Amino acid sequence: AIMDVDLQDPPELLGEMLECVESGVYDCAATRRVTREGEPPIRSFFARMFYKIINKISSADIVDGARDYRVMSRQMVDSILKIKEYNRFSKGIFGWGGYKWIPFKNVERVAGETKWSFWKLFIYSLDGIAAFSTTPLSIASVLGILCCFLSFVGVIFIVVRAALFGDRVAGWPSLVCI
Repeated sequence: AIMDVDLQDPPELLGEMLECVESGVYDCAATRRVTREGEPPIRSFFARMFYKIINKISSADIVDGARDYRVMSRQMVDSILKIKEYNRFSKGIFGWGGYKWIPFKNVERVAGETKWSFWKLFIYSLDGIAAFSTTPLSIASVLGILCCFLSFVGVIFIVVRAALFGDRVAGWPSLVCI
């Protein structure tokens, strides 16, 4: 089982989660928040937007409100441990397998405060997008091809201008084209 120690995840769900996994029907029983009560509105907004974006550009099933609070079979744990990722976007890794979700309402943590600043969550979301989608690579490829095309157009323009109107500054057209 994976569980945060600040009791933000309700421990009373452990029994139900364990039954789901021990039944053999599921390799993992996981929880998801059905509300975002107690969370700052701006943070909730960006979280919802992240889930919308990642699910549009990725084939992984990443559920809005998914928590890392889960019980897993030994087989699933072993398969996750075999993954050689350095930066692990756990919501995506867990989203690859099929498992039962146990919804629960968000509760205030009993002790402490979150260590996840807005910036850390933003970087984490970028890691998730880069790890579970080819869209960033596609965007970079299209931009690279577009820049290359515009460069060729610029070279042709400079060469034609220098041929028709002469070279105002000696060597400038060849230097710019290189």
